[in-house]
Amino acid sequence: MKWNDDYLVAYVQSTDINEQELREHCQSHLPPYMIPSIFNILEKLPLNSNGKIDRKKFPSPQFSLSTLLSPDKSDTLNNWSCFYAKILTHQISLNENGNNNNEFTTNSDILLIVFHHTAYDRSSRSLFFNDLYSACNTNTISIEDDESLQYIGYSIHEHLTDMTTSREFWYLQLEGYNLESRLSLPVDRHRSSNDHRSSSTCITQISFDKEISQSFLNYASIHHVTPFQLGLSILYAFLFKLTHGENDLCISCLNANRHRTELQNIIGIFVSTLLYHIQLDPRCSSDELVEYVREKCLSIFERSHYLLKHTLANLHNNQSNISFLETVFDFITITSQSDELSLDGASFKPVSFEQPFEVAKFDFMLTFIYNSMLENNKLSFHLTCSHDLFDEITVTNMGRRLEYCFQQLFSSNETISGIDTCFTSISKFDLILPEETQEMEDVIFCR
Repeated sequence: MKWNDDYLVAYVQSTDINEQELREHCQSHLPPYMIPSIFNILEKLPLNSNGKIDRKKFPSPQFSLSTLLSPDKSDTLNNWSCFYAKILTHQISLNENGNNNNEFTTNSDILLIVFHHTAYDRSSRSLFFNDLYSACNTNTISIEDDESLQYIGYSIHEHLTDMTTSREFWYLQLEGYNLESRLSLPVDRHRSSNDHRSSSTCITQISFDKEISQSFLNYASIHHVTPFQLGLSILYAFLFKLTHGENDLCISCLNANRHRTELQNIIGIFVSTLLYHIQLDPRCSSDELVEYVREKCLSIFERSHYLLKHTLANLHNNQSNISFLETVFDFITITSQSDELSLDGASFKPVSFEQPFEVAKFDFMLTFIYNSMLENNKLSFHLTCSHDLFDEITVTNMGRRLEYCFQQLFSSNETISGIDTCFTSISKFDLILPEETQEMEDVIFCR
């Protein structure tokens, strides 16, 4: 039933089911807009004197902060970025004000600032708070040039840039590539183009120890590559082995798309999707692959302003059947710069949403996270896959095999056969886990 015409609330009579099970069942059978925001499980539904369900006796739903802000009406929660300010100098007591209508539920005000993904990208958030901090502490809004406190869409700058060479570059990037071909990943089931896509997901997370994290950074520094470029290189090698030798690989990556100086301080939405297409030579070494990917990334970055939708339009392709859009890579770096912001009498912090479930936006997404503020386990990755295609155990095993690749490259553990990054070809990468090797040897020996 609708609550206050805003939220869909489900009342369920049961003694042997929980909210998580109900939500997962709805996700697999209903479109997102029909999934209730709240599940209220009762031992018995209230009835009136005629034996019919009495909706007036339903208990009021308990709304959490994440529920109140949840954009289920139009978007998933992941499309929002929210901050709150707890006003420390303006406390309002329920008893002092004689307020009994639950207008305030705590002894302080909560101010919510919500950014929607169609108007602000990640870079815009810090720009906004820097301007807010300056305005609040000086009591003035200083507009020194045409870039201060602006909001603008990237389409404005598209028309000011000569796209001829970029158009030709991206056309050559996809020349000869079958846009509808899919990677031969170890899926547990297939999904046809007509099947309904659910948001159910399978996730595995691996954190690396201090030695591997530091070795990863050292390698990147010595070879003059960024962590993004090194992570992407390892993903290419991993996919080559995981798909049993597919070497025509295309991956999508998110790009901040603020390459021009005049875009650095403008609030807006500039994020774009870039494709990284390579023809991988199985005979090349890890070092050679990293250098190849580095050069590829640099050439792509120079032409990152040309939007993917234009490339696909030029090829007369519909984005709904482009396979590489379902294989995504990202690298997130968390620095010592805090998201907290203190103004006069107010402390701003990011809202921590306790989501009961994750949403699968893509079939296969690998996200590396480097957190410099941690003492150990600075480097980690999340492998997020669609449950439409993968079972939990399959995703877990893929994560463990990727972890084993890292160990072969960056671990000094003598029990692990290391890879000579200079001479050994990537075809020598081993995805068979040590315990699996031992099991096979035991079987052969017993025979």
